[in-house]
Amino acid sequence: MQNEGLNFVHRLIQAPGQSRRTLVLLHGTGGDESDLLPLGRALDPEAALLGVRGKVMEGPMPRFFRRLEEGVFDVEDLVFRTHELADFLRGAVATYGLDAANLVAVGYSNGANIAASMLLLEPDVLTHAVLLRSMVPLVPEQLPDLTGRRVFMASGLHDPILPADNAQRLADMLKQAGADVDLQWSNAGHGLLEHEVEQARAFVASLG
Repeated sequence: MQNEGLNFVHRLIQAPGQSRRTLVLLHGTGGDESDLLPLGRALDPEAALLGVRGKVMEGPMPRFFRRLEEGVFDVEDLVFRTHELADFLRGAVATYGLDAANLVAVGYSNGANIAASMLLLEPDVLTHAVLLRSMVPLVPEQLPDLTGRRVFMASGLHDPILPADNAQRLADMLKQAGADVDLQWSNAGHGLLEHEVEQARAFVASLG
């Protein structure tokens, strides 16, 4: 389902059952609005799935915000894109009748980083988040109040793109803001392992 009035290319698959939850699927570099649909359905068979395509192009590859080099972000662009995506999600809630109190981000790599940025800069938008291979996107001037937010993080001990200490810093920052953070480490690199998908599935199921 598409709506031309909303300013991100996206794909919505309505909930097949009575669930009010929507998984907001945010791809990694080079992905699109359909990339994480299979993962989203694996995590929650009953949820609506909202896949979103990033607007920034790095060569032929869509991203959610610019980077200056590997692991170095264009913070000004990140801030702008974070607010832009948050506004899109508010519009999607209104347009499609989604439950604003049940938006759960599922982000991988670049998508996980902008989801983390939304938690820090737009804390009213996302209810909970699944951050797969994420790092500190930025350090806000003041931490938000994330009390009641639950965050699952899956990080690889041997990730060549996202250093382990950086992922730990993000978890610590979110905890300091009041979020309930479940950080799981795997003996892995940047790619996801099946047991991490199982851990994320159990986390989503525990949200009720």
